Amino acid sequence: MIVSMLKVIFEIPDVDTIKEKRRIVQSVKMKLQKRFHVSSSEVELQDSLSFSEIGAAVVSNSKQFGETVMHKAFAMIENEIPVRIHDMAIHSEEF
Repeated sequence: MIVSMLKVIFEIPDVDTIKEKRRIVQSVKMKLQKRFHVSSSEVELQDSLSFSEIGAAVVSNSKQFGETVMHKAFAMIENEIPVRIHDMAIHSEEF
């Protein structure tokens, strides 16, 4: 069993309230879950107004498949969500 993981730290420009930030973060998580069938969560920076760290994971039998899904998920965030990416990491672990 292979677990492939994605971690993305991004800045959300022009956000004035935590409520606005939560709406955007929730939208990102739901898009990841619906489009790529991955588990996702805001894993850090919950108290920051303009930054968020989202983690996503998928379990599969293939490292190549899992990492391909994570790269596609990252591309969706980068191209469809109005945020500034600050850091991104993809890795897999075998159990």
